[in-house]
Amino acid sequence: MSKIAIIEDDAAISQMYRIKFEAEGYTVETAENGKLGLALVEEMKPDIILLDLMMPEMDGEEMLTKLRETDWGKDLKVIILTNMGESEAPATIKDLKVEAFILKANMTPRQVAEMVKEHVA
Repeated sequence: MSKIAIIEDDAAISQMYRIKFEAEGYTVETAENGKLGLALVEEMKPDIILLDLMMPEMDGEEMLTKLRETDWGKDLKVIILTNMGESEAPATIKDLKVEAFILKANMTPRQVAEMVKEHVA
């Protein structure tokens, strides 16, 4: 059974994706900011992370930078799931090796689940 970490500050969005992925048979854990997300990911060792960029305390870019600096997180699969357009995202995101960049408003949970399935398979 694959494990997914959802790092998202909007509780409704986080819960929506949790329900979708659990229905598909995944183990799902969530965190509402990058600081908590980093601790969660270190403990959980997920197969893939869905990461929002705009969050309080520690944003997604900072979390991803710190994740990539660790031995256990340097190769973890990450999909950016945000409302920030790719052109508005920090340039460093591309250098931090992400599987995909998804604009939340442009994809349904089912489409996101299909994309995750492709990257976890």
